[in-house]
Amino acid sequence: MKIFVCIKQVPDSTRVDIDPETMTLKRGGVDSKINPFDLYAIETAVRLKEAHDGQICAISMGPPQSEAALREAFMLGVDDGVLLSDRNFAGADVLATSYALSQGILSLGLPDVIICGRQTTDGDTGQVGPEIAEFLDIPHVAYVRRIVAVEEQSMILEMDMPETIEVVRVSFPFLMTVEKGIFQPRLPSLRRKMATAERQIRRLGLADLPDTDPAHYGLKGSPTQVVRIFPPEHSAGHETWNDTPEALSEKLYNRLGELKFL
Repeated sequence: MKIFVCIKQVPDSTRVDIDPETMTLKRGGVDSKINPFDLYAIETAVRLKEAHDGQICAISMGPPQSEAALREAFMLGVDDGVLLSDRNFAGADVLATSYALSQGILSLGLPDVIICGRQTTDGDTGQVGPEIAEFLDIPHVAYVRRIVAVEEQSMILEMDMPETIEVVRVSFPFLMTVEKGIFQPRLPSLRRKMATAERQIRRLGLADLPDTDPAHYGLKGSPTQVVRIFPPEHSAGHETWNDTPEALSEKLYNRLGELKFL
């Protein structure tokens, strides 16, 4: 079984800087990690690999330092790593990101299964996985919470929908996004880290993709633009009241009325 898993390196902090011109995150100089939701995708891929003699390739898009996320994926049981890295990919919105990843997958050849985490902690859209599948013109199943069975040409999957649990059979090749409850991610292995220290990570740039038109990638290929980003206002003020319970109750009632909570 040939498995691709899409992962992303995200900031390991809420303290990030914004480029005032492009309104995108400045990722340089910020501690980063694998997107936590992607750890469940990696674990799902590794379980399938172990049970069905599979081969896993992790794919990511980002600056050169994103190789660190792929190195960590090796420590979790991933066999191969590919990084899409090109200045033409910078500033991509969800659609342009999905398109670039789909082009990278096409350049490598479609696998049996593509696995994504539900969403990323820096974007929270949950749209990249399904959009990759649409660009590749393959079926996709979202919110997968359990793999019921693996058949010769398909899988039976259980989806956690808002009000129901649905079971579907989907044929290869297909893409699925997995929920946090599907498996418990394993810890990185020091033995694997040592064994994979010299493993090569392939890099793909614009010239390596089937579509080499720069207008389809990055900021140029993004139909949505961030107009303004600003930090939320924080109020740390407080008051201390000392009085009888009856007086405090009345004072609290009046204050809630002033704040229009009543």
